[in-house]
Amino acid sequence: MREFSLPALYEVPSDGNLTDLIRRNASQHPDVAVMGRKVDGVWTDVTAKEFLAQVRGIAKGLIAAGVEVGDRVALLSRTREEWVLVDFAIWSAGGVTVPVYETSSPEQIQWILGDSGASLAVVETAAHQASVESVRDGLPALKGLWQIEDGAVAKLTAAGAEVSDETLDARMSAANADDPATIVYTSGTTGRPKGCVLTHRAFFAECGNVVERLKPLFRTGESSVLLFLPAAHVFGRLIEVASVMAPIRLGCLPDIKTLTDELASFRPTLILGVPRVFEKVYNSARAKAQADGKGKIFDKAAHTAIAYSRALATPQGPSLGLRLKHKLFDKLVYSKLRAVLGGRGESAISGGAPLGERLGHFFRGIGFTVLEGYGLTESCAATAFNPWDRPKIGTVGQPLPGSVVRIADDGEVLLHGEQIFSGYWNNEAATAEALTDGWFHTGDIGTLDEDGYLTITGRKKEILVTAGGKNVAPAVIEDRIRAHALVAECMVVGDGRPFVGALVTLDEEFLGRWAAEHGKPAGATAASLREDPELLAEVQRAIDDGNAAVSKAESVRKFRVLSSQFTEEAGHITPSLKLKRNVVAKDFADEIEAIYSK
Repeated sequence: MREFSLPALYEVPSDGNLTDLIRRNASQHPDVAVMGRKVDGVWTDVTAKEFLAQVRGIAKGLIAAGVEVGDRVALLSRTREEWVLVDFAIWSAGGVTVPVYETSSPEQIQWILGDSGASLAVVETAAHQASVESVRDGLPALKGLWQIEDGAVAKLTAAGAEVSDETLDARMSAANADDPATIVYTSGTTGRPKGCVLTHRAFFAECGNVVERLKPLFRTGESSVLLFLPAAHVFGRLIEVASVMAPIRLGCLPDIKTLTDELASFRPTLILGVPRVFEKVYNSARAKAQADGKGKIFDKAAHTAIAYSRALATPQGPSLGLRLKHKLFDKLVYSKLRAVLGGRGESAISGGAPLGERLGHFFRGIGFTVLEGYGLTESCAATAFNPWDRPKIGTVGQPLPGSVVRIADDGEVLLHGEQIFSGYWNNEAATAEALTDGWFHTGDIGTLDEDGYLTITGRKKEILVTAGGKNVAPAVIEDRIRAHALVAECMVVGDGRPFVGALVTLDEEFLGRWAAEHGKPAGATAASLREDPELLAEVQRAIDDGNAAVSKAESVRKFRVLSSQFTEEAGHITPSLKLKRNVVAKDFADEIEAIYSK
């Protein structure tokens, strides 16, 4: 057994709650911009004083609507300004926020609202409202329903006009640090989602220590972050609360399709993303360079960036020749890539899945360091992350200051600290299974190096055992294969089978581009190209790259390209893009059999 810890950098208040942050900001930084708001296509500032006033108005409306101290209030919306306002308003009214993914089905909505006993719901669209209404007969606790696109903010503010400041102030002080702030339902790769109860203390410990450890990234009055990940996910909530805690300017982007344009207009200093976002940036830039006849230059620049980053980790550093090449490519390539990312940022935080060492070195090499971290809903997001001044690419960093990471004898990662959830809502059995003497059993397999940097190598329950008895951790090879521009998703199979195989789906955006470059018919699809020799050869290159990361016994020997995607709607992936392996294996059983029968 091995463990590592770092001393806390932030002292969690013994009482108080997250609403203290917005009151402090309005008092100490009244004119500092804490949010960006899109008005007529232009980003405008919302000051700390204005933010507090808007939150208070909505909170009074919630009180007038019947929200009592401790009541659960559901919030179903894309990532937008109103999400943040309503979230803090729920806390200000003394309530507990229950986030719901905007892609949730009526059945999922009914389960989350019913299990949490939500007394009121705020939704974004008419379609969301219709989904809630369709299951409302099964939600006896639900007393009210408000729609953001139907003026929920203004209507709630008007409804609360008669609620006194004294009443609101009392509500804002009602919760203490150990009271629930939110119940976040895990997206669940198996079974029904479980509600993780996260207290105000958990957010204070999490966000306070993140902001202190990454202080140069959270400079009040200078730094900014554009949030485009789902606010319903705990990773998005981390950035929401950390931005308010710092405070720094926070912008919300509901539609990731406009990300490139909004990065250019908002110009964040910090970007929060999942590996797929950074893969897309790399692959898009490479494809554009190839289309412009500059593919060889881009590839040389990428190779130089990776070599330069690797050299930074050596005692001697980059050689003179490497520094000169790096300087040349900075003018030709790297500066343009940084401009795509907004032009002001030097750092990003990545989580949700492994980034991959090669991609990590590439981004650091172009002057945009991606700090990889690791966490779960139960750990209030990041429980480990790379420090800005000493990142180790390929790891997920050191433990959150004030917490402990332990590796059990069987390799499982165990966590301890104030950021850990207090239990699963209405589920004592699951809580007892996950928490032992204050230690949370993550289900992940990992290692700690001599400096306390954590590397995640797989999931206990996802370990495949081939017919030959070889244990295979799918994540390692899947992440490498998925890094290829043509690959959307990859799922390794082989449990009880004679060798390891893989199911591969194609990235629709890059498939069209690849087809055009290789003279395939216009409008060619995955279904029409899945047996194409040139395409199979290209996918084989991705497989070969993945195989390079593992032993021969763990490598993929055969694969099948699928004609369709793994989708959230079909139940193949969760809203946070995790594979539901059991569902995929069931729906594509014939394809898996084909791997082993031919």
